[in-house]
Amino acid sequence: MKSLSKILLPVDFSERSLGAARYAKTLADRFHSELTLLHVLTPPHYEFGALEIGGSMLTELYTNRAAQVEKELETFLAGELAGTEARRVVLEGDPARQIVEYAHEENAGLIVMPTHGYGPFRQFILGSITAKVLHDADCPVWTGVHLEEAPQTEPMAFRDILCAIDLGPQSCKALEWATAMQKEFGSRLTVVHAMAVSPAAGQEDARAREMELAVRDDLARLQQRFGTEAELAIEAGDPPKVVCEMAEKRHAGLLVIGRGSAAGVFGRLRTNAYAIIRQSPCPVVSV
Repeated sequence: MKSLSKILLPVDFSERSLGAARYAKTLADRFHSELTLLHVLTPPHYEFGALEIGGSMLTELYTNRAAQVEKELETFLAGELAGTEARRVVLEGDPARQIVEYAHEENAGLIVMPTHGYGPFRQFILGSITAKVLHDADCPVWTGVHLEEAPQTEPMAFRDILCAIDLGPQSCKALEWATAMQKEFGSRLTVVHAMAVSPAAGQEDARAREMELAVRDDLARLQQRFGTEAELAIEAGDPPKVVCEMAEKRHAGLLVIGRGSAAGVFGRLRTNAYAIIRQSPCPVVSV
């Protein structure tokens, strides 16, 4: 698990930022991390490029807004983050690009940000900025559609952690991250794997059983490698559905998944990762 000495918290001053901050503070306090609150100020031509506004007026509007943002960020979450080492940074540019570049330059160990989904349809929505960050960031990203529901008073213990393993290239990193969190918080860890083949009668049933045994052997070797003590849950079915239903069943406080390789047309954010993040009942760390 990469060091969490630095955690990046992009903020937009919304209620969702408040929820994300509660998770970021829990982790920063636990791992003695430096927490950076980052707000990216959108350049005026992004918003007003197609409008007929005089150059001097546009400059004045932007200057006033920049000053207001600096002032607002200085006091944002001051009470919630009391006792936590926190920096406050304002950058200008494309939000997703600036977040990723800042995380890379500062060697951040984790980015914590909400998905920016809304209302009853939020499970079908993943904000464009979050999607781009998930696609491009080198470090793990902690996100979820329910971050604004983070407990406000009770401590976050993450008693149950679920780690979804597909035995792909990122499986080792995902299990390493989940194991580190398990040991830090004394959590119960469950490793879940969704098999593509559903059991059927006769020979199909025997083949499915053979595949399950092979998967159990692979998972056992991975656990041995990282000194992991976890319960195995192997089920056949659609991966997002299997993983999210298991998270619901185990009342997981955290779900750890791999994003896949950066190579290829899909980038880091694979189809299953996208669907899992949208449907998960708890925060998701994409490693």
